[in-house]
Amino acid sequence: MAEIKIEDVIRRPLITEKSATAQQDLNAHTFEVDRGATKAEIKKAVEQLFQVKVSSVRTMIMPRKWKRYGRNVGRTSPWKKAIITLAEGQSIEVLNAP
Repeated sequence: MAEIKIEDVIRRPLITEKSATAQQDLNAHTFEVDRGATKAEIKKAVEQLFQVKVSSVRTMIMPRKWKRYGRNVGRTSPWKKAIITLAEGQSIEVLNAP
């Protein structure tokens, strides 16, 4: 199995109402990550990219969904989501929404 580069592990931050609440209350940040990335690789990538200490990583594969484009019907690709909990006193400034 090929190793994934650190820069390719984190795809984008997920900014939703639920993730914003978790960020404020639990110091947990949500990211879309590479589907083949392991928890250890995700932890290493976040610690190197943001210079923070990660206390836990939870991952889940989000299922495909049926989408309709006019009269055409298709399915989205499955993707992987990671919820990273930071150590006490650590923080990440990720795209602060207005």
